[in-house]
Amino acid sequence: MRIEEEINGIGIVCETGEYYFSPKGVDLGTRRMLETIPIVEGDKVLDLGCGYGVVSIYAAKTVGGENVVMCDIAEEAVALSQGNLALNGIEGVRVLQSDGLRDVPDGDFTLILSNPPYHTDFSVAKEFIEDGFRKLAVGGRMAMVTKRLEWYRNKLKAVFGGVKVFEAGEYFIFLSEKRTARVEKAKKNTQTMSKKLQRKYGKK
Repeated sequence: MRIEEEINGIGIVCETGEYYFSPKGVDLGTRRMLETIPIVEGDKVLDLGCGYGVVSIYAAKTVGGENVVMCDIAEEAVALSQGNLALNGIEGVRVLQSDGLRDVPDGDFTLILSNPPYHTDFSVAKEFIEDGFRKLAVGGRMAMVTKRLEWYRNKLKAVFGGVKVFEAGEYFIFLSEKRTARVEKAKKNTQTMSKKLQRKYGKK
């Protein structure tokens, strides 16, 4: 199955399959995130949970493939993404098979984009946010899109110290900035914290 779409004037062509997320077209939440969050010259972008590669293709056509890393836990998604990069004439993107960010070595991203899977216990999203913070350069941004508001707003605020929320229909787009390494350092020393501070920094 092939889809052809345009986001912010950028054409995207992808092969998909019935077993992949949003196989008949670009997921509306992903589209709204890309329409809302700017990718600017000089950005080093991570597509976290890349699926068949829409975000990475869009980012690579914006800032160049050498400035984009994409990862997914599924071997099939990685293979399909590689094919879709070639289909769009994109070179230089690093495609990694990784459970979350565990096998992503970089720690200097300026923008992480993610449409996380919806799990009722938020375990995957919790890992994405906490590990995403550590993988950002100071001044870097993390953007996520979901249909749920309170948990994501509270968690991003606890880890990053602040969050902006944009509403687009039934979707919420979250944007947080890593202003300093303060939160990361604090999280490494939770044993010396009060319970109040542990809750503040997301310790569970």
